[in-house]
Amino acid sequence: MATDKDKHLDCVLNSHKIKKEQSLLDKHITKKNEVKEALEEEYGADLYAPFNSGSYAKHTAVNKKFDFDLIAPFKRDAFATLEKMYTEVYDFLYEKYKGDATIRKQKVSIGLEFSADADGDVIKIDVVPGRELNKDQYKDDSNLNLYVYSQFGKIEKGSERLKTNVKAQIENVKGNAEKDSIRQMIKLLKVWKIYNIKDPKSFFLELITIKAFEEETIEGTLWERLKKIMEYIRDNVETVSLPDPGNRNNDVADTLTDSDKTVLKDDMKYMIERIEENSDNITSYYRINPKFPCDDENKNSNGYGSKEDSLSVPPPTRYS
Repeated sequence: MATDKDKHLDCVLNSHKIKKEQSLLDKHITKKNEVKEALEEEYGADLYAPFNSGSYAKHTAVNKKFDFDLIAPFKRDAFATLEKMYTEVYDFLYEKYKGDATIRKQKVSIGLEFSADADGDVIKIDVVPGRELNKDQYKDDSNLNLYVYSQFGKIEKGSERLKTNVKAQIENVKGNAEKDSIRQMIKLLKVWKIYNIKDPKSFFLELITIKAFEEETIEGTLWERLKKIMEYIRDNVETVSLPDPGNRNNDVADTLTDSDKTVLKDDMKYMIERIEENSDNITSYYRINPKFPCDDENKNSNGYGSKEDSLSVPPPTRYS
């Protein structure tokens, strides 16, 4: 029986609901609060209240792979330079957690990956240090400057003027009239990214999805909407501008190189073609979380379930 694409995608979304991993989620929340308190104790009055951002704050998280992004907003006079801020926060976190976690410098964040606990669970917290743009104005405008530790698409390593406003980024999803449909599409693209080992940042996928909703009529069934989003990416990724809602002068499209964009275009083109040729192929791109399968009755009637496990996943495409 051919796979019912809409019912399959509905199952994909249900199987990846964050609440299905409530125990793991609670562990992330506990660890995030611990890191937050450590930063507050270390930096005191130089630090505004750290807060959670990323997919959990936007309600776009999926349970197969998730971590917590913790924004650490420092006052303007806390550090002479953004590089000094980034380096000192890394050094503090390294000394604090080196016996319990792997600490690594990332694009604009510092990654903490804690050793597996007794249940085999691994907790990941990404700390993003930022410095307020204008002295004593953060509480009013929420504007921050970040330090770019390593090459970020077209953004040069060592850039000290990556201005952003994380609260505006969160509101860009939460305050959108189409937020429910947008969140569904973002989650599905994240499932594709995770299972097929793709590298575009989730924030990029988020913004290009919202852009598609702004420029196209995205309606219909789950598959019809998802196909429309993939077609938009295919047709526009090489030229689209994606202004950061937290800084209209920061084009998030620049977090991908030109070759990255061409690869993503080809990924979308090939994926659409394969799914249109044979609906069963959708199960190799948009996979059900095997830990939380749909009930047997639905799997049998919808034509998906064990079939997805027998399909080969296309080879991963790596982005620079």
